[in-house]
This record gives sequence, structure tokens and C-alpha cells, in this order.
Amino acid sequence: MKRRESLKAISLATLSTGLLLDGCNQPKAPQAPPTAAPPGAASETGRQAHEIVRDKELHATTFFTPHEMATITVLADIIIPRDEKSGSASDAKVPEFIEFIAKDIPEHQLPLRGGLRWLDVQCATRYGQPFAACTPPQQLEMVTKIAYPRRATRDMLPGVAFFNRMRDLTATGFFTSKMGMADIGYVGNSPNRWAGVPADVLQQYGMKENG
Repeated sequence: MKRRESLKAISLATLSTGLLLDGCNQPKAPQAPPTAAPPGAASETGRQAHEIVRDKELHATTFFTPHEMATITVLADIIIPRDEKSGSASDAKVPEFIEFIAKDIPEHQLPLRGGLRWLDVQCATRYGQPFAACTPPQQLEMVTKIAYPRRATRDMLPGVAFFNRMRDLTATGFFTSKMGMADIGYVGNSPNRWAGVPADVLQQYGMKENG
């Protein structure tokens, strides 16, 4: 698997942006706002009461089984491993992000669950055990078969589609997290202090610093 430099170029330019826009454009059934905001709602500035209620409802439920979450964690850490600069996808809580997205955008549920099952069946056939229980070399060997669409054989195409979705979600989850933003050096809008024209610039134009 390629390291963060390639992931940044691919995920931030195409994959992550497309996924985020797709998520924003997903049609959702209209929801009536609650008659009263839940406790603590007043402290969540900029959010409507029904948005707070929906998030709490999503966080209160689970979609993936513990085994599925273990598999997602292994896959996410293969896609974005820990290195000398920052933590891995799981360190940035990417599996939890994927769990939330699957509940918030149900269109992901069937492809993700089906893909996880497909992966386990493939590993059971090849290695005699599900993906999460395989050795790291076996896991990487299996991922390599589905990570590169142009090299994949026809029987691996279902896995290719699943892995593409996983890669999109993992990149989006990581590079929109605090850890991921720090990894690419994004600081956002921050206060600045004007200290005047730098001395070397003044010297370049034959000017002197007022003082």
C-alpha cells in the first residue's frame, strides 16, 4: 500500500471531496423538529434542536457487529497505517466514523456489510479463517488483490468495489479528523499578528524600518 503522500493526493482531490459532496446531497426524509430541545442543547451553538436529537439517536444505536468493526479497523489501518508523523486511521477514530456514516447514510449499509462478508468468505477459502484473524502478510496479500482495479482479476471485482468504498470512507474520516488535519498541516483560519514589513524586504527596496 502507498503511504500518506499518495493518499493525500488521491483522497483529498477526488475521493474524499466526492464522498463529502455525495453525503451532503443525499435526499433525506423530512423530520419534524422536536417541541423542546433536549438537555444541553443550548450549549451546542449553531445547531438546531432536531439536528442534536438525530445525532444522539444515531450514536445510541449500532449497525456493525463487533466482528465487522474489527475487520473495518484492520482494513482502515492498512489503508492509513501509523507512521513517524502521526497515528493510524484507527487512532483517528476512523472505524467509529464509518459506523456513524453507515447509520447516517443507509445507502452504505448493504455494500459495506456485503463487502465485509465477501472478504471473509475469500479469506476462509484461501487461509481457512476470516480476514481479521489472518496474519498480517495474509491480510496484505488479500488487500493487494482488490486495491488496484486495473490489476484485479474478474473474480475480484466485487472486492474492488467494496475496497474503493472503504478507501473513500477511510480517507474522508482521517483527513477530516483533528489528527488528519495536523498530518497535512491544515490550520484553518487563525489569528495573526502584524509585525511590520520584514527587514530584508525593506532593505531590498532601499527603505529603512521606522523606529
